Amino acid sequence: MELIKIKGGAYYIPAPTNVGVYVFKDKQCLLVDTCLDNSEARQIDGVLHQHGLRPKYIINTHSHLDHCNGNHFFQTTYPGCQVLGHASGRLFLENPDLLSVILFSTAPIRGIQKKAHRFTTQYSLDWGVNKINDEKFAVLSLGGHAPAQIGIVTPEKVCFLGDAIFSRSILDKYSLPYLYDIAGSLNTLQRLREIDADQFVVGHADQVYDRAELGTLVDFNLDDLNQYLKQVLELLEYPLTREDLLENLVVLNNLELNLTEYHILLATVSAFVKYFYDRDAIEFSIADGRLYWYQK
Repeated sequence: MELIKIKGGAYYIPAPTNVGVYVFKDKQCLLVDTCLDNSEARQIDGVLHQHGLRPKYIINTHSHLDHCNGNHFFQTTYPGCQVLGHASGRLFLENPDLLSVILFSTAPIRGIQKKAHRFTTQYSLDWGVNKINDEKFAVLSLGGHAPAQIGIVTPEKVCFLGDAIFSRSILDKYSLPYLYDIAGSLNTLQRLREIDADQFVVGHADQVYDRAELGTLVDFNLDDLNQYLKQVLELLEYPLTREDLLENLVVLNNLELNLTEYHILLATVSAFVKYFYDRDAIEFSIADGRLYWYQK
């Protein structure tokens, strides 16, 4: 791992989940996301230590464990390190194991449940401009992939987007990612073009994007999502359960599944069902203990 400068005080550390770093004049820093576990967090800390940097603040783009589960390590290693959040994400940031509960709809089974490290959070961020350590950062609402997901724009107009958008390599590998809210995802993707920033860091990508490159990536993400929307609606010309619908999507798109991925995609199927049901495009019926969805 290495610390790569983007512009001014804005850096990032390429990792399984890219970590944003903003360096203040006193050599203390703000981290945007902290990776999956203590092992990855320790590697991030090693890079910071090489450059004489001490974490003072953490902002998580969202509460999925690969973005926030390193928080506990940094708060333990650096007493006084503050995790800053927006009140809209309080339920999920304080309970990072909730995703496993959501995926299984109850106490999750072995294989889905991941070890979540607890951490303390100060809910001091507002939408728009916030002053942190005498520097001004913009906080953006970027819902869709996760509830209460946010983005951060530094004073130099470097924007950290988390999983608001996916790189081509991720969509080539996982063309149907986890989506919590389809309408939110569509809205966020369109709004990304309007963000007042020049450079963009995506949670899982091997580059920093400029505005033109981000616009191309937005189109790629929208095309992918719209393809699945069309496919789902066409499949629902005939009554299907959620499991039937997932089976068809897996076969048609050659998707690979393990236990966790099955439940991730089943939850995403539920997001598609909600999207179309909210728009009165589909209806349901219950027969012989099975819930079927179909076009109106």
